[in-house]
Amino acid sequence: MEALPKALEVEEKSPESKDLLPSQTASSLCISSRSESVWTATPRSNWEIYRKPVIIMSVGGAILLFGVVITCLAYTLNLGDMSLKVLKMVGPAFLSLGLMMLVCGLVWVPIIKKKQKQKQKSVFFQNLKSFFLNR
Repeated sequence: MEALPKALEVEEKSPESKDLLPSQTASSLCISSRSESVWTATPRSNWEIYRKPVIIMSVGGAILLFGVVITCLAYTLNLGDMSLKVLKMVGPAFLSLGLMMLVCGLVWVPIIKKKQKQKQKSVFFQNLKSFFLNR
């Protein structure tokens, strides 16, 4: 590693400079990015991988079920005109919102599976490439 310039060493004595450390490598610029690097591939559990789609599907299913119940109540109960209009508008709205969230979660799962397979292939080819180039 390169030695820090003297100007940076002097500034490190101030309390403000302790919070902001200078970057030594170009790879540290991408640490905050959301994409995972091939080089820092740590094994993750299935819950960590599929957590978001499962939550979206669960919430979507609950909203869909709530919409079904409200829609059924709107057509089976004898209520006043105003509350009947509200139930007939709100029920299908919850139905469509819940169905949309459920489908989004269901579509998200195969996308994640495909990305995992591509990631495994990429790691395999990187290892193979480094094996042959380091000989």
